[in-house]
Amino acid sequence: MRFVVGGQTEKEAIAESIRQLAGDKATSITVMNDIEAAMAIKNDEADYYLGACNTGGGGALAMAIALIGLDQCATLGMPGKILSDDEIIAHVKAGKKAFGFTGQDIEIILPVIITALISQ
Repeated sequence: MRFVVGGQTEKEAIAESIRQLAGDKATSITVMNDIEAAMAIKNDEADYYLGACNTGGGGALAMAIALIGLDQCATLGMPGKILSDDEIIAHVKAGKKAFGFTGQDIEIILPVIITALISQ
């Protein structure tokens, strides 16, 4: 799996978490600005986009929504609300490619999303 990390905050922490959780299933993990990361998904140069910002959906996903469409994106966590494991897994099963969340929720959300992506 090819991952790009976009969004506005915690990019290196997200990339490191992907490395630890996905292991050799992650054939590439590239930190980019959000426009480049969204374009990588659009141009089939990456399989999944993960990004964080302070709201979970603004800076984390704005460019992905604009470039690949809302139907390909999901906000998994925002201040005061994190989707349940079942809801996160449902977004993966629905074929979503870009996922946004808040930086403080990395340790909660990434294990669920990476496990779901690997098990597909």
